[in-house]
Amino acid sequence: MNPYVLSILLSSLGLGTTLTFASSHWLLAWMGLEVNTLAITPLMAQQHHPRAVEATTKYFLTQATAAAMILFAATTNAWMTGEWAINDLSHPIASTMAMTALALKIGLAPVHFWLPEVLQGLDLLTGLILSTWQKLAPFALIMQVSQMIDPVVLTTLGLLSTLIGGWGGLNQTQVRKILAYSSIAHMGWMIIVLQYTPQLTLLALTTYIFMTSAAFLSMKMTTTTKISTLTTMWSKTPILASTTALTLLSLGGLPPLTGFMPKWLILQEMAKQELPLTATIMALAALLSLYFYLRLCYAMTLTISPNMTNATTPWRVQTTQSTLTLALSTVIALGLLPITPAILTLTS
Repeated sequence: MNPYVLSILLSSLGLGTTLTFASSHWLLAWMGLEVNTLAITPLMAQQHHPRAVEATTKYFLTQATAAAMILFAATTNAWMTGEWAINDLSHPIASTMAMTALALKIGLAPVHFWLPEVLQGLDLLTGLILSTWQKLAPFALIMQVSQMIDPVVLTTLGLLSTLIGGWGGLNQTQVRKILAYSSIAHMGWMIIVLQYTPQLTLLALTTYIFMTSAAFLSMKMTTTTKISTLTTMWSKTPILASTTALTLLSLGGLPPLTGFMPKWLILQEMAKQELPLTATIMALAALLSLYFYLRLCYAMTLTISPNMTNATTPWRVQTTQSTLTLALSTVIALGLLPITPAILTLTS
């Protein structure tokens, strides 16, 4: 893609998200979401491949539906209450409709069906933008309206997302679909604790972004899109294979890695709120997710691709990709657990 066009599209992505962040009026927030959607559409279709065009079309139709629902909810609220401010979403029909639309935007269950299909049709870098940056603007709106949403709706969305995110990834062989179901499960963890401590939701979102960035950039470095391709990773780049396996375990929430921190604090908060059954279901759903991360780790570190050569080191291709972002995100994805007390002090 032409670098000038690319810079315009990326700056438009930033502009759309910033518009939504800065807005207190539903129309301005809606405009920011629309700019976001229109900016990423050409990036998704840049491969000119039928699968990419199909994914772009699905994404555009889904996001357009969600944007129309947001506009309809805001108009309904203004009609009933005379207020366009985001913080005054007081009518129950409007608030439930807006929450459903925002759930569709970020891919929460039960309106998650588009996310695995769309992510599977994209290249890894665009998939990374879709899994991280594109969730920021809708999340800003969800955090603003969360106190006006029925707690039962939020709990249902969160539980369904953690369960479906766990079950859905079990029988997948494509890495991008597995990461999509991982995204659905993590969104569930964030949504369920939002009504009690929004700071924990922000912490979970931040750690998720770093862990997912490390995973996507590792796959990009080795051009991996299927589990079967992972089997050549250990013999080519053993250090990258080790760090990628640890990053995936961090996504699964195993101690002593960074990913354990948000899950631990969220379960602790659920226990404080006297919701032991909800916490138990979420912990069991996390085991489902952990299983498919372990599948990836097993393929990556404990299997070797069948070959006919006797050479110990296979042919290697020198990469020209920048490794700084990968290194930083990997370090953050693996080593933040010791500073949990400091983070708790900041969030309390």
